[in-house]
Parts: sequence; structure tokens; C-alpha cells
Amino acid sequence: MGNVIIVGGGASGLMAAITAASAGAEVTLIEQNDRVGKKILSTGNGRCNYTNLRQEPSCYHSDNPSFPWGIIRQFNERKTIEFFKQLGIFPKSRDGYLYPNSDQASSVLDVLRMECRRLRVETRTDCRCMEIRPGKAGFQVKTKSGTIPAGRLILAAGSRASAIAGSGDFGYTLARQLGHRLVPVVPALVQLRCREDFYKSISGVRVQGEVAVFADNSCIARDKGEIQMTNYGISGIPVFQVSGAASAALHQGKPVKAVLDFMPDMGWDPFFTFLRERVRSRPEKTLEEFFIGLFPKKLSDLWIRLSRISRNLPVGSLETGQLRELGLLIRQFETSVTAANPFAQAQVCRGGVDTRDVHPRTLESRLVPGLYFAGELLDVDGQCGGYNLQWAWSSGYVAGREAAHD
Repeated sequence: MGNVIIVGGGASGLMAAITAASAGAEVTLIEQNDRVGKKILSTGNGRCNYTNLRQEPSCYHSDNPSFPWGIIRQFNERKTIEFFKQLGIFPKSRDGYLYPNSDQASSVLDVLRMECRRLRVETRTDCRCMEIRPGKAGFQVKTKSGTIPAGRLILAAGSRASAIAGSGDFGYTLARQLGHRLVPVVPALVQLRCREDFYKSISGVRVQGEVAVFADNSCIARDKGEIQMTNYGISGIPVFQVSGAASAALHQGKPVKAVLDFMPDMGWDPFFTFLRERVRSRPEKTLEEFFIGLFPKKLSDLWIRLSRISRNLPVGSLETGQLRELGLLIRQFETSVTAANPFAQAQVCRGGVDTRDVHPRTLESRLVPGLYFAGELLDVDGQCGGYNLQWAWSSGYVAGREAAHD
């Protein structure tokens, strides 16, 4: 059994280290920060949503769409739950989103670190990988602390996402130096910035709705949930879910718009019937009063302003065309997306090492024998809700298992 070096001590790197060491390999884990697993501590708002009971191929995105699911199936959510139970994590489900019963992300990191110690994984922190030199007998891994020989090597260096110190391009640089292609890397699971100047007036509003993203007038992503208005654009989980598609389209130079629907669970005909009945019920109400109890005031004030209908007009005096115009503002509220927020605010990235350069069952490089990839460095990203950590566990497990084999 040869030695395995893992570059990157995040979720996927820790899983790879534990898996390879469990198989009998001598494992060294290199981490450029002063401790491993820092990003785990910020996941799930500090509670660590470490997987999700709902798993299907559509939960994962890649330029090579069939690639992620082949890895997820090898170490799925059931195996993840059992793995962490053995380490001491008792799961707590919130509508299928799994958290440690302690509700502390530190619990997940602590048990991973304890397992690494138990398996005698050598962990070198404050140790940045500068260069990887492949050879006939393995690899020479050049670090600031010296050169380390490796029989097998796993690159789990993470992505540009998050404000954690050390997040950046060095993993991509190493992969590119070894001949691998990159799918353009853009922020994902992040807020979207919009062109219009009215957002400061609705900043702080939270409202249930649907967001659909269009590029070149074709819908490329949509999701429902609580949409949050910021002083520069839109946020909230449904916005996060569509942000990767928006980022990629913007990177390609396409015009991108978001269309917001603030009554998505009601059909168009029932919706207009609902509005007309609301008018008939209290025709003496002003337009401003008409929306009270239905939508947040800041939002309805904006619709009235954009419609250019007097807010003091009794709704019984509304013409059919005016009522329809208001209905369209509620159901098809268009906004121009100019950018995603920067990588420091993104939870993950879309893009990365092109998975066509990687064996789809083993995660071994097609170009450099003995080199494996895991985690966010690859062109795979998941939806919000524990899917990116599931990808980390699954890919870390497969890479660790395969690298441990002579």
C-alpha cells in the first residue's frame, strides 16, 4: 500500500484522507490554512446541513451533466448518514435537510478531525502546495516547507468561493499546469445585482414567490421560495438556486433578466378573478389600501409608482387595462441582472476542472495517472440544501478509495 498525499483539508479532503487511511494507505494531508475544515464551520448558518434526504440527478450541475450522479451513487446520502453516525453525529431532519443533532457545524468538523487522528493521518497546516511534478514513481509535491514524495495524489484544493482565507485560484493553477482544461469559473449560490434604481426603496422586503432567469429570452433556471430584496438587487434561497445559471450566462456575454412572480401558486385566470373580487368587495378603498394585507407595503408602493396610477384612486374606478397592468407587475415583474455578487460572498462556484478530463467512476485524471480530484475543484456544484457537502463526501470517498489502491 503506497503513500497518498491530499492537497486541501476541506470537507472533501478530510473525507478522502479518512477513506484512504481506512484502506491502509499512509496519508499526508496538506492544508494552507492554520487549521483544516474552516469552511465547514460556516455551512448551514453554523449548523452544518451535511446532506439531504432528497437526492436526484437534477440536484447537481455540471457542463458534463451525467458526471456528478455517477459519483453520488457510489457514496449516497444513506452511506453518508451511516458514516457520520459511526463518527458520533446523530442526524436531525428538517424537511429532509439533515443537521447534526447538536446543531453545531463544529461537531461535524470535530469528529472528522478525531477520525483523522485515530487513523494516524499526518496533517500539515500552514503548508501551501506550490508545484506538483509527476514522475515514473509518483509525484514530487513542492511546498513552502519542502518537497514531499507521493505515490498517489488527490487534489481537493477547493474553489474561489467564500471569504475563508486561502480560497482562491491555486487549485485551478495546479490542475492547469498538469494539462487539465477548466470550465469557466463563476460565483454560484450567491445574490444577484440588478440594474434598476428602485431597489433601495424595497430593501429588506421578504416575500414568497418564484424567480425565473432568462438569457437571450430563454428560461435557463427557475425556483420558488422566499425572495429577499436588497439595496442592489435580489437574494434569498430561490435566487441562490438560479444564480449559477445567471452567472454562467453573464460570463458568456448574454443579456440576463429575472422575472419575479409574487403569486406563483395561483393560475392566471383565478388570479385575475381574485383581483376583481377583491375590488368588488371594497370598491371604495384607495389603490394604496387595496394591497394592505396582501403584499408588503414597500413592494406594493413600488408597483403603484411604476404603474403611474394614482394611489388615491378608488379601486372601483380602475379600468380593466389598469387592473391587468397591476396584475402583470405582480406576476411578471422583470428586472435586468447585471452581475452576481463576488466570489467572497458565494457559497460555491460553477465551473472548475473539466470532468471530461477525469474518469467518471474513479475520479482519476485521464491525463496524469495516479492523480485524483475531489470536491469543489471539479466542475460540479449542487443546489442549496446540503448538496454541495454531499458532493464533497461522495467525491472525497471515491478519490480516497481509488488512490489507496496500488
